[in-house]
Order: sequence, then structure tokens, then C-alpha cells
Amino acid sequence: MGRFTNPRDLYFGEGARHEVKNLKGSRAMIVTGGGSMRRGGFLQDVEADLKEAGFEVEIFEGVESDPSVETVMKGAKAMEAFQPDWIIGIGGGSPIDAAKAMWLFYEYPEETFEQAVVPFSFPELRTKAKFCAIASTSGTATEVTAFSVITDYEKGIKYPLADFNITPDVAIVDPELTYTMPAKLCAHTGMDALTHAIEAYVSTAGSMYTDGNALHAIREIVEWLPKSYQGDHEARQHMHDAQCIAGIAFSSGLLGIVHSMAHKTGAAFTGDHIIHGCANAMYLGKVIQFNAKDERAKSRYAFIAKDILHLAGETEDELVEALVQKIRDLNDALDIPQGIKNYGQYGVKADESIIDYEEFEAKKADVAANAILDACTGSNPRIPTQEEMEQLLECVYTDTPVTF
Repeated sequence: MGRFTNPRDLYFGEGARHEVKNLKGSRAMIVTGGGSMRRGGFLQDVEADLKEAGFEVEIFEGVESDPSVETVMKGAKAMEAFQPDWIIGIGGGSPIDAAKAMWLFYEYPEETFEQAVVPFSFPELRTKAKFCAIASTSGTATEVTAFSVITDYEKGIKYPLADFNITPDVAIVDPELTYTMPAKLCAHTGMDALTHAIEAYVSTAGSMYTDGNALHAIREIVEWLPKSYQGDHEARQHMHDAQCIAGIAFSSGLLGIVHSMAHKTGAAFTGDHIIHGCANAMYLGKVIQFNAKDERAKSRYAFIAKDILHLAGETEDELVEALVQKIRDLNDALDIPQGIKNYGQYGVKADESIIDYEEFEAKKADVAANAILDACTGSNPRIPTQEEMEQLLECVYTDTPVTF
């Protein structure tokens, strides 16, 4: 039996953020990040609309990029004190992901993080509050998904929390929030969205209900992402909708080992964090080559190449390689490095990586083991062995084609 879960309501288009004035309740806590929503006036818009609707409002600001366990617990305590009946996450993936995790610990203070990281094991939510997500970046689609990614910095591991309970009740996809998004963030989140769509389409948990969303998202993202990177507003509108439907696809269709590897390499090294969307962009082509040894996956990659993107190729193998090359071309157009060996600060291309190769090699076995255990691995078309995962990691560092 399959399952397809979405928010009850999804509002989209310019000005959609003002729909919060139609929420019913008495107390709302807004969770947001580093200040871009305040600088753009969007946080004030949402606060004013909620107050107009009769809400008492409290704001929890300062959620960091790649939110930590500590931030989640701090936010949950603030919620316990305020007792909101609506939680509003506004911003990029980080504040919305953090707000989802805070929601769990607000409703169940006795829950432990060790329990929370077990996939699809959450207790029933909505005993105290409902959840509204307003996305400001075009990539994570956390506004429509059953996932949240939280970082344990002590262990150097990103944990994907997975449960249909944390699918928001209301999702708001307002492209006006993206018009001032920095180009580099546009590139990274856009490639994250493309990875969501491609992984969902080849996932062993995918279905007819997720395939249509995945394929349309792929078409839209490949067409509009380079223009969005240049700041075109029409392209950013397309990308904001496309990343959302990619999220609808993977929330029910699940993901694969591109994300497993990105989660486990993201915070593992002392040089710097490997930005999630950039990691996905660097790893996606390599994982396609690895997964294409599975006949079903190969056929689906070939379908994307031929029927969705109209790439050249006579055989499935040629079409798979055309798809891999298209991803490399996108990375080049977006100034994204092709491998960790060229990963500079903030994900820019560099002659020398800020991730030290000797440290990478020393930690490779542990990172591989953690990636295999990641919640995204089980729905990958081909489950790697420890040795294969280590080889994959070597390939994504050195930008070497995957032939095994």
C-alpha cells in the first residue's frame, strides 16, 4: 500500500503570504532565520496580518543555516512558555525545518532527539498547534514535505527527520519572497530541487501519484533555473512553483543516496560545511551513473533525457550519459564545482578545496557507514555496500566517473 500526503491548503502566487490573515486561532509563534525576511518587510507583513486576524504574536528569530539540535530545543522551550496554537515558519529551509522539529518537542517535551530521528515514528501531532510554512527559497520544498533536517554539530552529522505528521497544514508559495534571493543561493537551492525531482522519479517508493510532479518539475527547473540565477523575476516565479511540486513528489515518493551522502558529508569536515544544495549538485551525476546499473533506474533516467529534456542519444546508456552531461552543464552555468576537490568557501569553484583530502580519506569509512544508514538510502534504486559507498565518496571528491 502506498501513501500520498500533502498540506491541506497550498496558496501560491504573488501576495500569497497575506493568506495568513484567514487562519483561525489566538496565539501564533513565528519562527524565522537571520534577518532577510525582516529586511524585506515580509516578516512584518505576516505579523501584521496575524494581528489583524486577532492573534497574539511572538517571534523566534535567529535560526542559523543548518539548524542545530540546541536551537530546536531552545525554540521548543519558547513555545512551551507562549503556548501557540499556530506555528508559522517563514524563510528558507532552515527556519522551517527548525520550526517543524520545535513543534514536536513543544507538543511532546519528554520526547528525545534519539527517538525523533527514527523514521516515521513520531507521536500524533496537532494536540496543541497547527503549522503554516512560508517559503523564501526555491529548493528545499519543506513547506510541503514530511521532512526536516537538523544538525548535531557535536557528532558532525545531519539528521533527516521523517514523518507525515510534520507535513504542514498550510503551505504558502509566494514568489515575491525570492526576488532578492542571492544568485549563489538560487543556484544551490535550484539544484537541490532538481535532485529532489530526479531522485523521486527513480525511487523505489515512487508511484503514479508522484511521477507526474517529478517529471514536470524536472522540465521546469532545467528550463528556468539558469534564467532565475540571472535574477529574472518570471524565472523565479517558475522556479518557486517547480521546487514545490518537486517537494510534493519526494515527500511521498522519497529520495535516494544523493541526499544520504549530502546529509553525511555536510558537517563532517573541519574545513567548512559542504552546503547541501551544492553537495547535491556535485553528487547527482555520479549517483546517476551508479544507479544506472539497475535496469529500471536506467530506463527512467533515459526517459527523462529523451522524452522530458529532448537530449540526444540512441541507446539508454547514451541517454543516461547525456543526462549526466546536462547536469554538468548546469553546474558550469551556475558556477558550481563538479567535485569536492574544487569546493571553495560558500560553494564557489576553487583551484584547491577547503575540504582537506587527508581528513576526507581518514573519515571516509565512517561517513560511508553513516550514509548507508541514512533514512534516504532505503528507497534508492541500488543499495550500495560499504565498499561501494566509499568508492562513491572517492569519486565525488575527485570528480571521477562512476563505472562500478
